Amino acid sequence: MNKITGKRNIDTVFVLIVFSIFAFSVLMVLMLGAGVYRNINDVSRESEQEHTALSYIWTKVKNFDTTGAVHVGDFHDSPALFIDEKIGETYYRTSIYFHNGWLMELYSEATLVFSPSDGDRIVQVESLSFQSVENSVISSLGNELIEVSVNDRTLLLSPRSERGGLN
Repeated sequence: MNKITGKRNIDTVFVLIVFSIFAFSVLMVLMLGAGVYRNINDVSRESEQEHTALSYIWTKVKNFDTTGAVHVGDFHDSPALFIDEKIGETYYRTSIYFHNGWLMELYSEATLVFSPSDGDRIVQVESLSFQSVENSVISSLGNELIEVSVNDRTLLLSPRSERGGLN
């Protein structure tokens, strides 16, 4: 009987070792899968934020694009996109800019002064910049190109505006 009991103990230990290895393998696969899912989710969210920010800016420019209305300037020492419009006798300005990791928008009378934190948060982004681009073909038509960069993506806009806007 002692021989049979010893064999059962060895069989039991062997089964427990095999089960432990299997359980450890399953746990490792689950952990690796969770890490891959997290990375894919982060990349997807960042891409979605970039796309949302660029689509938002493109839509704003196209909806309010009249001659002389869209231009690049500085908003509290940061590059910004300005869209000017006149309603009745009052001039209004939409300022689109980057502040504390957010694409921000501020709509106000053009003559009023606000701080960057007064705007509305649109979407969280890592970086945002606006730049006027010289292009001889576009310039000959009286227009300018505006390069909008969000994180690693770039959008070129060609509004119907000449340089300037409201002063």
